[in-house]
Amino acid sequence: MSVLPSQRIRELIRKKEIQVIPLLDEDEQIGKGSIDVRLGLDFVYFKKSNISVVDPLKVPVEKYSERLFLRPGQRLILHPKDFVLASTLEYIVFSDKVMAYVEGRSSWGRMGLIIATATVVSPGYKGIITLEISNLGDVPIALYPGMRIAQLVLHTVEEGEKWSYSHKDKYLFSLSPEPGQISKDRDWDIIRKWTKG
Repeated sequence: MSVLPSQRIRELIRKKEIQVIPLLDEDEQIGKGSIDVRLGLDFVYFKKSNISVVDPLKVPVEKYSERLFLRPGQRLILHPKDFVLASTLEYIVFSDKVMAYVEGRSSWGRMGLIIATATVVSPGYKGIITLEISNLGDVPIALYPGMRIAQLVLHTVEEGEKWSYSHKDKYLFSLSPEPGQISKDRDWDIIRKWTKG
């Protein structure tokens, strides 16, 4: 597995092995080994005021969340220690020969804005990418839809490896940020038995 240089990224975009829809500014967004992605319009946050504990054994995690939609030009103020789920503006399509790691842009990281995603985007993925955004700094940060917020560090995968998504995959074809679906993990069946014992 090797990081793709910008020339190879452009070639794979032309061949539709990588699709970034929309790619608003190819020259600005394609870097050395990565593609910058922009902040979308849709956000999910947790209702802190009425949560004493998030317990996926008792209540599905998505029940603790609310959605916020912004219009272009509107901003979201992320206060210190706040956390929000967001999405990429772009819909991503990878062939089974390409994968990516999602990393925050260092310019934002130097202000305390951390993009800690479930960092692997697997081969064959189709959908927006959910971003987990935290403000670890000491001052509020204004977030605007359309700003370049993260980067996809692209890799090729080993020849002969078979990658495919199925209907069982939780986040395939996502069109908006998705709260964690950890409560759908089969592990909870085992844990429920232990808590009753």
